[in-house]
Amino acid sequence: MDALNIADGSTVADVGAGAGWFTVRLARRVGPNGRIYAEDIQPPMLDAISYRVSREGLSNVTTVLGTPEDPMLPAGLDAVLIVDVYAEVGDPISLLTDVASALKPQGRVGIVDFTREGAGPGPPMDQRLDAEEVIQDAQAAGLSLLSHETFLPYQFLLVFGLDSGTSAPTDQL
Repeated sequence: MDALNIADGSTVADVGAGAGWFTVRLARRVGPNGRIYAEDIQPPMLDAISYRVSREGLSNVTTVLGTPEDPMLPAGLDAVLIVDVYAEVGDPISLLTDVASALKPQGRVGIVDFTREGAGPGPPMDQRLDAEEVIQDAQAAGLSLLSHETFLPYQFLLVFGLDSGTSAPTDQL
């Protein structure tokens, strides 16, 4: 969360939120003045998130039913987090283009996924992505690599921002 500059009052999307493990942590991090958009394409996952945030007394989470083609994110996001779902995305450049269009000019995108190096938990090695492939997709979507973090033992964290030549829609400025 630090690498994405997520702080009190931030507006963040958790894309492919699943059952909401990161959603809950993000909601606590941004506090009552922030907003989390928990996006998933599976309604049962969104139901699970709604139940979980209600049980935990979090009122700053909005669930978003996306589609495989479009995450349906609102404009004006400070950050977008995509954890362990990138390999499942059918059209990753389209997804990242939609994500980029939802960012504020200084917004960041964090992609966490399993590396091909080493063993450990996660999907079989032949189903894992090469970080370079993700970087190329992001560049094609108008994002620039800001950092490639390797502190996770079995995963990479890639942090992207908007290309200097990419402008946010005028309603976000």
